[in-house]
This record gives sequence, C-alpha cells and structure tokens, in this order.
Amino acid sequence: MIGRMGCLFCKIIAREIPSEILAENEHALAFRDINPVAPTHVLVIPKKHLAGLSDAAPEDGGALGEVLLLARAVAAKELSQGYRLVINNGADAGQSVFHLHVHVLGGRPLAWPPG
Repeated sequence: MIGRMGCLFCKIIAREIPSEILAENEHALAFRDINPVAPTHVLVIPKKHLAGLSDAAPEDGGALGEVLLLARAVAAKELSQGYRLVINNGADAGQSVFHLHVHVLGGRPLAWPPG
C-alpha cells in the first residue's frame, strides 16, 4: 500500500479509522459509505493512493481491474437487481475525497441522467 498522510481513505486502509469493511483483495478495499445516497452505497478503493482516475498510469491497470472486480463481487453479494458504478474525477465532478473510489449504488430505481 502506498498512502498519503492525512488521506481519509488511506487511514481506513491502514485500519486507523474504523469502517464497515465488506470485502478486500490484494489491491482493493470495499466499505459502506457513511453518507449513503441509495439503500446500498459501498465505496471500493485501490489500496495504492491515487488522487483520482486522472492520476492512474498504465502500470495501475491491474489494480484498477481488481477494484472493478471487487465492486462487481460486492454488488453480487449486496444486491439482487441492477446497480450503478460511479467514479467522480475532480471537484467539478463532485469528488470530495481525493483518493480514487468507485461508488456501488443500488437498492432502488436509479434515474438517468444522474446529474
């Protein structure tokens, strides 16, 4: 794990901040969002600190794939119907924690367009 001092999600990975962890693999961690916007709202994060998707490099491809596979596994376990994966990149897109994360949303009909 490569972390940034002061990063909330890096502290969750290091178990310095308690969280309801649902699943984990070598490269990713999934936990419940503390401010859910849907009945099921889980965050899946890479264990390597990347501020956002725009900071990912080609060598991060394997870890990013593991993040998506863990998101799929969490959705399969938590939800019986459709779900949405959301990645916000940058403040203008609504990103509020600058550690790359995937929102797994479901448990109710999700409208489109989302914003």
